[in-house]
Amino acid sequence: MAARKSSKKSNISKEELLHYYREMLLIRRFEEKAGQLYGMGLIGGFCHLYIGQEAVVVGLEAVAEEGDKRITTYRDHGHMLACGMDPKGVMAELTGREGGYSRGKGGSMHMFSKEKHFYGGHGIVGANVPLGAGLAFSDKYKGNDRVTFTYFGDGAANQGQVYETYNMATLWELPVIFVIENNKYAMGTSVQRATRSASLWERGEAYGIPGEEVDGMDVLAVKAAGDKAVAHCRAGKGPYILEVMTYRYRGHSMSDPAKYRTRDEVQKIREERDAIEHVRELLLTGKHASEDELKEIDKEIKEVVNDSAEFAKESPEPDVSELYTDIYAEA
Repeated sequence: MAARKSSKKSNISKEELLHYYREMLLIRRFEEKAGQLYGMGLIGGFCHLYIGQEAVVVGLEAVAEEGDKRITTYRDHGHMLACGMDPKGVMAELTGREGGYSRGKGGSMHMFSKEKHFYGGHGIVGANVPLGAGLAFSDKYKGNDRVTFTYFGDGAANQGQVYETYNMATLWELPVIFVIENNKYAMGTSVQRATRSASLWERGEAYGIPGEEVDGMDVLAVKAAGDKAVAHCRAGKGPYILEVMTYRYRGHSMSDPAKYRTRDEVQKIREERDAIEHVRELLLTGKHASEDELKEIDKEIKEVVNDSAEFAKESPEPDVSELYTDIYAEA
């Protein structure tokens, strides 16, 4: 892998680097296992993997505080793991089992954790954006200094409801960070064919929302931008936009053969820009860890992921009576 410059790497401790490495590696190994289970028929419906984009959510979770909220789209497993949700519960939900976060009824795109302030997982493109503003409105109303991270993709950035949300968020000075995970392809359409805008974050300028473009393959750059965005929101200055330039290695979903791009393109990003390899390089060159120590971390994480898969397989399917639960709330 070619050497890369990283933002503020001299200010990063060994402990922080190891934490980022572990978190990103957990997401990747988990997603690889999810892909295997999908191929075995143990995961039904849609399954959108986060492989390649790990630095985005790990970098932003590094700046979150207890009580901050997060809401995202269908490519959501990485967000769940990064905010501390149990891999066993996540995998069990993917496989539609009772031990899952939504008791096996939500699947890949619809699981939640009130404890971890994770509000989905949403299958409708762009629909989570106004919901994220609603979460931020609640915090603004309560005056509790919390921030909401609202994630969506470059495809969703063309949805009208996003701009309605921008308008309300800036009018009400909501503490929401709009995170555009620009992985360059909305389903199968290149962002270059989907918009004439030079950038997506700059669209917020029409509403008076500041923002910036971030290298989403560098967890340290993401964290640095996240620090700035969080400080802006906590200071009561309203919303902020981060357009995080990233790349997914797999297809849009497990059913996507990704014929709209070349294998050489994907391989080039893997070899030259991979976020996990970048941190691995920093650990080794900085003599913070040895090859053997990093292999041991990988082994430990594979055990965690394998345990989550076994838990999912052993967890029973939900009882038929579950069809009638969680439909209405008693007032």
